[in-house]
Amino acid sequence: MTTPLGPTRILIADDQEDVRSGFRLILGSQPDMTVVGEAADGLTAVHLARALSPDLILADIRMPVLNGLELTRRLAGPDVPNPMRVLVVTTFDHDDYVRTALHDGACGFLLKRSGPGLLIEGVRAAMSGDILISPQITVRLLQALAPAPAAPTALSPLTAREQEIALLVAKGLTNAEIGEKLFISSGTAKTHIANVQAKLKARNRVGIAAWAWENGLAGPVPRE
Repeated sequence: MTTPLGPTRILIADDQEDVRSGFRLILGSQPDMTVVGEAADGLTAVHLARALSPDLILADIRMPVLNGLELTRRLAGPDVPNPMRVLVVTTFDHDDYVRTALHDGACGFLLKRSGPGLLIEGVRAAMSGDILISPQITVRLLQALAPAPAAPTALSPLTAREQEIALLVAKGLTNAEIGEKLFISSGTAKTHIANVQAKLKARNRVGIAAWAWENGLAGPVPRE
């Protein structure tokens, strides 16, 4: 997967025309993004992806003919010689869907209700090699990933402000919400998160949140 020189070329796969139209308007409003194709079912999306070679495919999960999980496996799976970037954007946030999509190469898992800001952020994160997961899913993932929290670590690689950022990430806040909470811009929040990620060698927000839970910054992992 290479980084495009021009705008990110995006293929939208969703069986609802109004959703495709909404995504097209949101993404088309960004100077660094362009929609090059649309598909109402997974199999058509696979054929279009191979014909158009987009930089990124936005894929719903529940689509006719071929669902988004199988689409992800075919285009981004571990056995694919030249994997494509697939960002799952769906209404359904079942844990098995999340795990399967990420295992089969998805470069993010977003909920449609997360809003346009996170959609744009998810596309940019995918193109920069990161994995963005909707904050609403983060805590649930931690229930499976994080061990029982330890006492706060005496020596932390993070500054006091970075620990504060890590705590807010663990609570599932978006960049914009973190910025509002700390009276900084969302861009500054994004920079802080990138610094935290680098210091912790975390792959994504879930890694940051797991560190916060494991080190006792956020208390015990909530149970449903």
